[in-house]
Amino acid sequence: QVQLVESGGGLVQAGGSLRLSCAASVSIFSINAMGWYRQAPGKQRELVAAITRGGSTNYVDSVKGRFTISRDSAKSTMYLQMNRLKPEDTAVYYCNADYGWRHYWGQGTQVTVSS
Repeated sequence: QVQLVESGGGLVQAGGSLRLSCAASVSIFSINAMGWYRQAPGKQRELVAAITRGGSTNYVDSVKGRFTISRDSAKSTMYLQMNRLKPEDTAVYYCNADYGWRHYWGQGTQVTVSS
């Protein structure tokens, strides 16, 4: 099993920045892939960014050039640096880990961007 604990959400004005963190209870390198998802009210959960065990990354088009996914293996923590935030980035952000034959989720952290 993997426990994922997210932090770093909050309220920010448009154009501002936030950094989300996701601390895993196992070594990052034992996880096949990790990602950040978000879900806005009335919308489906969508993949925002992902990083594989080998370090390959991918992003949804709407955040390319603004968000950066990264990890710190020593801290078993994944990050999402979010810059130039927009009101449409407002959502609950979830950390996800593909570990073993299962997907694990964090509890979610609210990001609210005011215009």
